[in-house]
Amino acid sequence: MRLQFWTDALNNTYKGNPPRSPVMLELHRILEEHPLSKHYFKRLIDIRLEKIRDYSFRDMSAIEKYAEYSNSSTYYLLLQAHGVNNINADHAASHMGKAHGIINLVRSVPYNASKRINMLPQDILMKYNVSAEAVLQGESSKNLQDVIYDVASQGKLHLDATISLKHNVGKEANLIFLPTICLQKYLNELRKADFDVFNAKLHRKDHLLPLYLYWKSFMY
Repeated sequence: MRLQFWTDALNNTYKGNPPRSPVMLELHRILEEHPLSKHYFKRLIDIRLEKIRDYSFRDMSAIEKYAEYSNSSTYYLLLQAHGVNNINADHAASHMGKAHGIINLVRSVPYNASKRINMLPQDILMKYNVSAEAVLQGESSKNLQDVIYDVASQGKLHLDATISLKHNVGKEANLIFLPTICLQKYLNELRKADFDVFNAKLHRKDHLLPLYLYWKSFMY
């Protein structure tokens, strides 16, 4: 199993014996300069192993746990790589990961539906009487828009918390939180589309976004 390979590779790399894998050889090199926590890498593998057969989520708390493990862990590692070690930064990274995970889940609804995968929380679908099959069929409806609104609103809460906290994390960590711009942009477009996640306008490429991010990076 591929995930078992990464588990074994991670363990061996932290023992100083990385496999002849470009990724692990690079990680081994980085570990000689930065004491990155093995715990966060392990969480990245464990959460994918947990969801490998079941992509569904019971409620928002389950989604937040998934986002914490699969996204926040990456931000914690980025902070460690930049030598940032303070509680405000960790708190911001936790919210950032949850915001990123939740908003990505919303954004990926059309793609996942095309693969017969539904990751929207079951309790909110039931609240608005939306069946999983309706989501998989790509059927836009007022009720589904209400589901998307509820889920996206939780992502926005975490995003707002990140933006509030990032001013206290230290200048050396500011660029780590640059993706807040992309998340804000998507939420604004989703709101303009009245939370119709299948609206084609939401899935057009913004060719100016990289240039905009480059420009904004000088202000962070």
